[in-house]
Amino acid sequence: MLKNLANHLPALTLNDANWFCELRTAEGARGAGINIGFMAQCFRTSQWVPFPVELVFAFFANPSNLPHLMPRKLETRIEDARIVPPPPRPAAQDPSRRFLSVAAGVGSEILISFYPIRWVPRRVSWMARITEFEWYSHFCDEQVRGPFTQFRHRHGIEAETRAGQEGTLVSDEVEFALPFGLVGQIGTLMVRRQLAGSFVYRQKRLPEILAAASRQASRRA
Repeated sequence: MLKNLANHLPALTLNDANWFCELRTAEGARGAGINIGFMAQCFRTSQWVPFPVELVFAFFANPSNLPHLMPRKLETRIEDARIVPPPPRPAAQDPSRRFLSVAAGVGSEILISFYPIRWVPRRVSWMARITEFEWYSHFCDEQVRGPFTQFRHRHGIEAETRAGQEGTLVSDEVEFALPFGLVGQIGTLMVRRQLAGSFVYRQKRLPEILAAASRQASRRA
């Protein structure tokens, strides 16, 4: 059943990602030349899933679910987390949608580690802070400490009905920049491909995970 469900969802390919560059520099123009500090990159993608927004938002708002959505080769793990509760979640009429799971509100900080390069046996640490949170709309996390000059990820999670079927639109907007000026721009090409590949993996896994979560919620109700 899970396989059939996944087959009805649009798959993301590397060419589906909407990339664009913003010529914003950390240093700007100086003297007769231009000193380029960094150029921000932005990645956008979206996926519709046939599951209620209460379930989808609860899944994404719980930081412990992050490793399940990352490619296995990265071996992503949560090293530490300081959770600040968000405002009370709106009460759903359907008892099966009244989730009590952990949710990371504004001010929460999550420390993760992973292997960014398969042939380099060195884990990279990354700390992110939740800077925005609105139930059944979106939340944002920003890098506090890590490999980027800047990194901001907006997770949009909103109810959307398609062809008479209730579901949720999951949209992602990632803005990032690498350090080291022009050298960093060369590294950006690798980051682009790895980021797009991670979303390819996530969009294949997400419907399977949500289907299992939905069955568990139905049994509890």
